[in-house]
Amino acid sequence: MLESRIEKMVGELRSQASLPLAIELWNGKRYALGEQPTVTLRVPAASAVKYLAKANLAALGEAYVEGHIDVEGPIGEAIRAAESLARRFGGDTKGRAPQLFRNIHTKKKDAEAIRYHYDVSNDFYALWLDPRMVYSCAYYKSGDESIATAQEQKLDHICRKLMLQPGDRFLDIGCGWGALVMHAAERYGVRALGITLSKNQHALANERIRAAGLQDKCEVRVQDYRDVPGEGVFDKIASIGMFEHVGLKNLPVYFGTIRRLLAEGGIVLNHGITSVDPDSRSVGLGGGDFIGKYVFPHGELPHLSLVIREMGAAGLEVMDSETLRLHYAKTLRQWSERLEANLDQGRAFVGEKRLRIWRTYLAGCAHAFAEGWVSIQQVLAVKGGDPINHPLPWTREYMYGS
Repeated sequence: MLESRIEKMVGELRSQASLPLAIELWNGKRYALGEQPTVTLRVPAASAVKYLAKANLAALGEAYVEGHIDVEGPIGEAIRAAESLARRFGGDTKGRAPQLFRNIHTKKKDAEAIRYHYDVSNDFYALWLDPRMVYSCAYYKSGDESIATAQEQKLDHICRKLMLQPGDRFLDIGCGWGALVMHAAERYGVRALGITLSKNQHALANERIRAAGLQDKCEVRVQDYRDVPGEGVFDKIASIGMFEHVGLKNLPVYFGTIRRLLAEGGIVLNHGITSVDPDSRSVGLGGGDFIGKYVFPHGELPHLSLVIREMGAAGLEVMDSETLRLHYAKTLRQWSERLEANLDQGRAFVGEKRLRIWRTYLAGCAHAFAEGWVSIQQVLAVKGGDPINHPLPWTREYMYGS
């Protein structure tokens, strides 16, 4: 009975397209969906067939992460094969609508979610990130750069957009392992504060700051953005790859806090992943559900239009928006390739289950950005200031240097 269901599924897929995928059952039977399969999906027990029956990305991802199925072959090709299965058998092509009536983003729950994702192992992240451990979209000028070069270019791109100057008071919300605050302090002469909810990031960031002799110019604290005290205490603020954790319901609080902390005439850069759906729905085919369960608990992505509206409502005038979707697709491919080259070490650092989560996440997100399922924006805004002598120049030329 089970085999006949699988044979029917294979027949339907073959009639539509040839996939580089083979399905191998517990009894040794093998069904090729194309002439030369490069990926083999192994089903070690009959009980795992249920994951193939509904075959959306959430079900397939769960089956792989929990060890109900095994995958052999290039992870990128496995992701593409999973998409084909999900489109034919999984349904849910539009994704879930945001549940704006809920506020699950309390300080306690946000801290738990951040620590689940980031307090995995600094050594594990170091395997596949660049030497500075910049865990956000890199910036490419030719597309041929190494991840290290592209991340340094990203740090400079942010600093130039913000027009950082010696003596500026600079805040980095969600500072990761401290790369931006260190870069800004060392290269641009600012006084920098970074905040994170990750204990691992906090410890390593301050260790790196001390090793570089920058402790008089920058520091990193464990602190929720809502708890940073004062009004108008920073000239420039950056938030890089953090507001995905804020929650759509809390965007007014988030941007309101930024406005409170920003000095009159100050500049803010918000860099974050955005939904491509005008209603801020999650990624379809079950992809958003997998991310929410295994990767970013309680993560929510706003559409760019919502970001701009909420920034404006908070009293921040949006001056520029840059889409970096293609840059993030390449960044994620490079991260995935680096992890794939170090699987044994990764397994030793975080165990088999967590390794499977991150393999799926990095390769899956690279595919999602390449296909336009999600996007990412750098949105630049200002707070008031002199209406005649505006904080920003007339053109974008200043962003790109000489």
